[in-house]
Amino acid sequence: MKAAARHPGYSLLAILLVAVGIGPLLTYGLSSVSELVITELAISEAQFGLIATVCFGAGAIGNAVFGRFTDRQPDSRLLVLVFALASMALVLAMIPGGYVLLLVASGCAGLAQSFPNGVTNRILAQRVPADRRIGWIGIKQSGVQVSQLVASLGFPALAAWIGWRGASGVGAVVAILLGVIALRVLSAVPLLPPTPISVDSAASGLPTAAPTSIRFTIWALAAFGFINGMGVQATNIYLSLYAVRELNFSLVLGGAAAAVAGAIGVAARVGWGRMMSRGMAAPPLLLLLATLALAGAGVFLAAGAIHSAALLWLAVAMHGASALGVSVVLMAAVVRGVPSSSMGMASGMVSAGQFGGFTIGPLVMGTIVGSPGGFTLGWTVVAGIYALSVMLGLYLVLRRRRRIRAA
Repeated sequence: MKAAARHPGYSLLAILLVAVGIGPLLTYGLSSVSELVITELAISEAQFGLIATVCFGAGAIGNAVFGRFTDRQPDSRLLVLVFALASMALVLAMIPGGYVLLLVASGCAGLAQSFPNGVTNRILAQRVPADRRIGWIGIKQSGVQVSQLVASLGFPALAAWIGWRGASGVGAVVAILLGVIALRVLSAVPLLPPTPISVDSAASGLPTAAPTSIRFTIWALAAFGFINGMGVQATNIYLSLYAVRELNFSLVLGGAAAAVAGAIGVAARVGWGRMMSRGMAAPPLLLLLATLALAGAGVFLAAGAIHSAALLWLAVAMHGASALGVSVVLMAAVVRGVPSSSMGMASGMVSAGQFGGFTIGPLVMGTIVGSPGGFTLGWTVVAGIYALSVMLGLYLVLRRRRRIRAA
């Protein structure tokens, strides 16, 4: 038992990754077959964007409201909630009940994303040795992009065979099986012996151990997540549709574009997580990612302007490497700077910021895409959003430098 506590197996890491990724499966799946969903349900682009808005709105509310609840519940119960809600969402999407039922399914998928960051961060803090935690955060946070990769490839392929509702049914079965496996794996990994936890300001990247500074850290990370989140999901939700409509990609190839973004996002989150584990501070890394995301939005705009598939693939790569990597930096900063007893609250607040951005981004993008401005105006707005994140990142870097000099 002691050896297991010192060296939890990679099966634990795998179930952490799956717990983070199972909630977004429906949203990414629907996005990859957006043209089919829009046509079958006879809805507008803005109405399609509302599906994602409902999902992420439910996630934002859930993360904000259930943070303290997460701190009081056992890990196993929270995992049951995550997988049960994700399965329910996929089952509801499978039922041909029209647009309203699909909104309900999307809301369930959002609620499924209210708990994973809090419970997985706490599992890391309480069951994984300190020298492995930050590196594991990079991997487990890539679960969202693994979900994007799997859904963007799987849904279009299954939709060609059994329809997009059938693809949702397959996803529900997979979610249930993965939930059972997750509970079995978790039960085999014991808690580490309790140790005093201190806030290491140099490691956290937002220096100081003062409670007021911890609160600032949480709010600053939540604000950055909110701004970045608007750009992330405005891009993710409409990437496949953009490729199909503006660059004449096939449905499968449009899904592949989103899948490539997800695959690069997986590698990016692992890579940025490793940089954090080697002592990289959060503010300069957030500034770098925001700058790259801003450049990527410009490339998306250029791809449509000159109808260049090559530029689209470049933009997809830049999006995956930058904006999709922000979450691991935010969560690593939380795990470094917050006691495990408050991990659910802190993770919930930062996640609520991200989901707030996720909520607004698709709705705004959908409204713009359906307007005369189309995707040209849409990518311009996305670039403006990332410009705001650059400014916030720069402020955090300068603030950190001032505090280091003062110390």
